[in-house]
Amino acid sequence: MIVIGLGRFGSAVASTLERMGHEVLGADTDGEIVRDHKDLVTQVVEADCTEPETLRRLGAAEFDTAVVAIGTNVEASLLTVLALVDLGIPNIWAKANTERHGRILERTGAHHVVFPEQRMGERVARLVNERLLDFISFEGEFAIARLSAPATIVGLPLVTSQCRKKFDVTVVGVKRKGEDFIHAVPDTIILPDDELVVSGRIDRIEEFSAIG
Repeated sequence: MIVIGLGRFGSAVASTLERMGHEVLGADTDGEIVRDHKDLVTQVVEADCTEPETLRRLGAAEFDTAVVAIGTNVEASLLTVLALVDLGIPNIWAKANTERHGRILERTGAHHVVFPEQRMGERVARLVNERLLDFISFEGEFAIARLSAPATIVGLPLVTSQCRKKFDVTVVGVKRKGEDFIHAVPDTIILPDDELVVSGRIDRIEEFSAIG
């Protein structure tokens, strides 16, 4: 995979992919940033990737996936996506700063557009709710969340509390203090200090976390 732009977001993407076992080529126009990443990813180069020929020389055409993590320079972001499209990269992810920037990236050829600042703001807002301990949203209105067990279902097996029928959420697993995570089954009894991992629509998860 190639990650272009090694600021805070790009660096996090590149280093995480590397830890997951992927070979990562990182690129940035800032030589100091490139030097800082020489031990973090498989290969890192100082290069302006707005030109297809530059990307070609770097071997970018050999990658199936590219991440354009350029932040403040909108022109460079768009030109880099366009260059990747010209190379025929089949899976292009691009960071957008604004909705307008995102729409232009899509029209330029980006297959996936992400809004990391916006997503983080939404995530923090939801986590301000003390019952929601962690929260990951996916495309559309679906999410997986970790939350404190609502008092309404404490002391009951899941088959009795009927979370799916009453609240339209699915309890995937349970974490108890001092114990390993366990997968939830119909006979699982929820205890007062349990943390639940649940899946469902975002609005239903928020409602479920707020019940007494």
